[in-house]
Amino acid sequence: MQKATELMPKNNENALHNQLEEAYDEALKNKSFQELVVKLKMKREDLINYTSSLEESALEYGNCKGCPGLQACQNKISGYAYLPKKNEGNLEFSYRICKYKKRYDKQNKYLDNTYTFNVPKEIKEASFDKIYKADKKRYKVIDWLNDFMLKYNQEPQIKGLYLYGNFGSGKTYLIAAMFNELAKKNEVKSAIIFWPEFLRELKLLLNGAQKSEFNDKFNKIKKAPLLLIDDLGAETSTDWSRDEILCPILQYRMEEKLPTFITSNFKLEDLENHLSVTSRGDEIVKAGRIISRINQLCEYEELISKNLRK
Repeated sequence: MQKATELMPKNNENALHNQLEEAYDEALKNKSFQELVVKLKMKREDLINYTSSLEESALEYGNCKGCPGLQACQNKISGYAYLPKKNEGNLEFSYRICKYKKRYDKQNKYLDNTYTFNVPKEIKEASFDKIYKADKKRYKVIDWLNDFMLKYNQEPQIKGLYLYGNFGSGKTYLIAAMFNELAKKNEVKSAIIFWPEFLRELKLLLNGAQKSEFNDKFNKIKKAPLLLIDDLGAETSTDWSRDEILCPILQYRMEEKLPTFITSNFKLEDLENHLSVTSRGDEIVKAGRIISRINQLCEYEELISKNLRK
């Protein structure tokens, strides 16, 4: 079978070749294109067949040359450049990771160990280096968290923390920072969930008959080596959320001795009152069971500090 170029009339073939050469010569006026083809060390006759792809590569190559960092990336895929590579006389084009993206991935590898649900980026990337230390009233909690890090993996029945305090005092940030430190140093896996939104998501999954996805989310939280239930008490109290979701999570973690952390604006006695009131009326006994499990799982600290969200 003859090749398509062999079937093409000679004058058409010459015209196409001339067009390719003109396009290549025009592309050579671009400095980044020039640098790129010089680095490839290939014959002009071979390079002109890749002119269009080389122009795309030259654009991204040029972007990379003056790029100050990942946030300023102008390429199609942030942190990657579409570049050519010689392979047995031909060119192959692929996306290659840049130095800034490599550095970012290395610095943030610990994030792979943390599952978060509906928490802001600031909490996901919380760090002990950035915690607010000007208020001495925070030192007791910071010392407690440092002590936990030293004891973790050494004491089989170590308790977590129920951290109560005013709105915006930094309760969630402090615990998330400790989780991230453990993820970096010991690759400890953890989960942080904003409790009201987590309940809403589970309810939607049940109503949508997505039982498998419901079980996946529920079990991921229940079995996480470290767990932070953030803002317990901010939800609308129902017998379903209390008895079918919260209680089984706490019961499992109590039996398996999994450290559990809770943040709330409520003192424990106020949380008990909150959990007791549902559409069925006052259910003090059932609310008391939750508080009993929290006492088994957690120590108790108060954090009263300035509102850091202002």
